[in-house]
Amino acid sequence: MNKTLASGWEYLRGDKMIWMIVIFLFIFSMLAVYSATGTLAYKMQVGNEKYLMKQIIMAVGGILLMFGTHMIDYKYYSRIAQVLWFISIPLLVYTMFFGTELNDANRWITLPVVGLTFQTSDLAKLALIMYLARQLSLKQDQITDFKEAFIPILVPIVITCMLIAPENLSTAVILFCTSVFVMFTGRIALKHIALLFGMSLIVGAIFFALLFLLPDSLLKGRTLTWKHRIENFIHPSENMEEDYQVQQAKIAIAKGGIIKLNPGGSEQRNFLPHPYSDFIYAIIIEEYGLIGGAFIVLLYLLFLFRCIRIIIKAPKAFGALLAVGLGIALVTQAMINMAVAVNLVPVTGVTLPLVSMGGSSVIFTSIAFGIILSVSRNIEEEKALETA
Repeated sequence: MNKTLASGWEYLRGDKMIWMIVIFLFIFSMLAVYSATGTLAYKMQVGNEKYLMKQIIMAVGGILLMFGTHMIDYKYYSRIAQVLWFISIPLLVYTMFFGTELNDANRWITLPVVGLTFQTSDLAKLALIMYLARQLSLKQDQITDFKEAFIPILVPIVITCMLIAPENLSTAVILFCTSVFVMFTGRIALKHIALLFGMSLIVGAIFFALLFLLPDSLLKGRTLTWKHRIENFIHPSENMEEDYQVQQAKIAIAKGGIIKLNPGGSEQRNFLPHPYSDFIYAIIIEEYGLIGGAFIVLLYLLFLFRCIRIIIKAPKAFGALLAVGLGIALVTQAMINMAVAVNLVPVTGVTLPLVSMGGSSVIFTSIAFGIILSVSRNIEEEKALETA
């Protein structure tokens, strides 16, 4: 048995610790999703096992995607990045006007024939980070030039984030901040980053001023939802209906205590909206206590640490920027999802990577992990050739 396991590990190249983190996250995902979908299964009049099997299939598919993408030399992703980014832009535009509305937002496209939906921002997020890594690596000789480097790199960021923001502001903000960090890592001049930071503060201040000064009747689209979420976070209402999700998440966390081991024993799954996606972290704490919640945080922090090791060892700028961009994006998303569950930030709607139940999010997250592992695999192979 041990020999079989050891031989199996040989086929998984790259950072073995990241592979272990992926496996642990998927295990937590299957346990939590099976528990959290009990009420959903009852409403849909189906067996709870249906959602468990779906999550198992997604986990297996995700690992296969990781394996496939990590076996491709990461240098090929430089060319793939161009194609993906140019495809993602018209898809985002199409989603804004003709997207499928789910949970009061047009974030999805329904694929014809098969009838499956996928979130175009997931593709755009992956494509933009890959494209940024490519552009920054190609412009290292002119990296401090405003016209030759800063503007051409900034334009794709602004276009992508502006197309995502109307229906998914939290994802747009996360992507923008990640992109700025990648620009900093890619040696963009600090004065240009400072200028961008200052302009972002001004735009943000104007946006929030309009959001809270204009009457509700003039707010269109998702803006009213954003306003209410911020208001409820700053001034929690005594009316439970105003911040129902947050209240139920707090109850779930309180029931979990410090140490607990009660898989499938969640009670708040019957009251908490979307306990299998946006608030799955609250269900994990309810069933496994704060120790279980801390273990999830530790997994993501360990993943970030392993990404940093890859960045330090990467011989080429593209590989390092690819790993740092994707790693920071995934960990930031995870931290914000968990911060929402414990009421540290307003409700956002972002999922917990590899843990929340989902389709396109699991697919594109798995591809991102696979690309990071591809960079790690390449480093290992080059090191082996040097020592041979």
